[in-house]
Amino acid sequence: MVQKVVQCCDSISEWTGRSVAWLIWIVMGLCVFEVITRRIFNSPNIWTYDVITAFYSVNFMIMGGYTLLKKGHVSVDIFSALISKKKQALLQITTYFVFFFPFVIVLFYVGSKSAIQSWGDFQRTATGLILIAPIMKTCIPLASLILFIQGIPEVIRNVRIVKEEQPDV
Repeated sequence: MVQKVVQCCDSISEWTGRSVAWLIWIVMGLCVFEVITRRIFNSPNIWTYDVITAFYSVNFMIMGGYTLLKKGHVSVDIFSALISKKKQALLQITTYFVFFFPFVIVLFYVGSKSAIQSWGDFQRTATGLILIAPIMKTCIPLASLILFIQGIPEVIRNVRIVKEEQPDV
């Protein structure tokens, strides 16, 4: 049962990461478009900045769970490298419950309120584009939910390390 939870959470992170990874190509294409129109044709577009920011923001936020799954986040292991695997796992479990889960829960709550208000007010960007701000703000609680989901198997993996029968080295 626990293994199914781990697999389900991992597959959600894998799927969301792979689903939004392609957005970076849109960001790159829009950046190239803006550079060409600005530098070659001397005709900059005011809307591209907002759209590039939106696509990159969505890409960056939603990829958080995938990055956690693939161990891609920056980790400073100066002190934890000196302790055993079991103690490292205990430290990880503690930090997940003290910092990670409370952070993503608060981020979900505050982000949800902001997204609801943004859709209710039908907010526009500084350049007047519609839908960009509400979509970006909706990604905040969505990203926190994806991070929360991926945090579950990370804790389970560390609990398994702690429960191993091998002596603590």
